[in-house]
Amino acid sequence: MTEKRDYYDVLGVSKDASDEQIKKAYRSLAKKFHPDMNKQEGAEQRFKEISEAYEVLRDSSKRQDYDRYGHQGVNFGQGGFDYHRDFTHFGDIEDLFSGSLFDMFFGGRGSATRRGATSARGTDIRYDIDISLSEVAHGTKKNIRLSRFERCKDCAGSGSETGKRKTCPACGGSGQAIRQQRTPFGMFQTASRCPRCSGSGRIVDKPCGSCGASGVKKVSRDIEISIPKGIMEGQHMRLKGEGNAGEIGGALGDMYVVIHEKEHDFFKRHGSDLYCEVPISFTQAALGDEIEVPTIWGKVKLKIPEGTQSHSVFRIKNQGLPGISGPRGNQNVKVKIETPKKLNSKQRQLLEQYSKSEPRPGPSIWEKLLDKLK
Repeated sequence: MTEKRDYYDVLGVSKDASDEQIKKAYRSLAKKFHPDMNKQEGAEQRFKEISEAYEVLRDSSKRQDYDRYGHQGVNFGQGGFDYHRDFTHFGDIEDLFSGSLFDMFFGGRGSATRRGATSARGTDIRYDIDISLSEVAHGTKKNIRLSRFERCKDCAGSGSETGKRKTCPACGGSGQAIRQQRTPFGMFQTASRCPRCSGSGRIVDKPCGSCGASGVKKVSRDIEISIPKGIMEGQHMRLKGEGNAGEIGGALGDMYVVIHEKEHDFFKRHGSDLYCEVPISFTQAALGDEIEVPTIWGKVKLKIPEGTQSHSVFRIKNQGLPGISGPRGNQNVKVKIETPKKLNSKQRQLLEQYSKSEPRPGPSIWEKLLDKLK
């Protein structure tokens, strides 16, 4: 099986390319490899390849999935990308080729009926949700309230009070409005969604009074979301079929849940690793000790060796966050030696005795620099 090429390479753009740069690159390549313009072997396959890349990179949600997970993050259903089923940006190149796009894939003017009229798919929904670090560690379930369009129960989504619909007189049931246009390259035809029936090919006999013949109504709905452990700030989950319902029986859109992680008072997160700062006393640093350190999983013992310096970092293995598909990270503990602000007379006496026997430190960097300048 041939390995898929990187979509950015297919279009010849950088990974930080703007939408306008991506569109410009696609239009140029589409005109170059469209089979009506290029009769060389492989042109049609190349045209489909660049159209697949454009479909993903032109859509912000699909592009984000692709940037994060590669081709595995893009799902076009069984059999992979299908031009007439999955490509949704005809309008971006309609002025270049007009109806020839439909001629190529659907066989000319009469093919609109063979393809079958379809209702518009419902739009996607975005929902932003805040979760705590503990919820990241253990995973969680959240109940949320949505306001979305669902199929009208009174007419079962048909848009008709009687449930009956008839062939659209404007498009003859094809769902498409065909327009011919003469261009320098010959006579081409444009196929677009029929405005009378919104592409369904059928119109209602008696409009449903509840939904106004649209087949959908806006309702509030409570749903439960399962959030996996280890998820990160900015990641999103796609819930298929949880978006808005399409009008007159159109397919359901999807819901994208965007994760936002609340800042923790004690821990800082870097990937699956956690970082924290713990105070210790001068005597603990000098003589060594065993202290108790909080982790996201509970308290653990940490050995402080004698002679520990301030800002030393100790790693506690497997006490970080779980990866979505990997092991736990580590917890990194930075110790900070706290100097007492007040001493009682006995403490001062002991420290003064110690200072007399304390070894004098070597010359500081500043002293060395002064010596060089003399």
